[in-house]
Amino acid sequence: MSRTVITFGTFDVFHVGHLRVLERAAALGDRLVVGVSADALNMRKKGRAPVFSERERLEIVAALRVVDEVFVEESLELKRDYVLGHRADVLVMGDDWAGKFDELSDVCEVVYLPRTPAISTTAIIEHIADL
Repeated sequence: MSRTVITFGTFDVFHVGHLRVLERAAALGDRLVVGVSADALNMRKKGRAPVFSERERLEIVAALRVVDEVFVEESLELKRDYVLGHRADVLVMGDDWAGKFDELSDVCEVVYLPRTPAISTTAIIEHIADL
């Protein structure tokens, strides 16, 4: 029986931390579905537009061999709908979200993975701006 894993993220300025979390998520099942945050969602969530457009970020994530399907995540409040719609058995989130999606444990396993230490998209963007 196949296990579908679902995860979400902005995946802006794609870096090794993004790759590692997607590889670890993929290892928890047979199929990995990734919700890439819409530009508008990123503005609401982080107060800034992504460096790369929604379309570019979707294309980058879809090109990874560990990713089976991508879609645009329009709202944080629709996580349950996304999990059910994609028939996910496992929801994977970074540990910076620990506890925030535990209510979904009635429809899937919820796993919080540790972030890759010392790697942050925001820090990368700030470093580039300082150059």
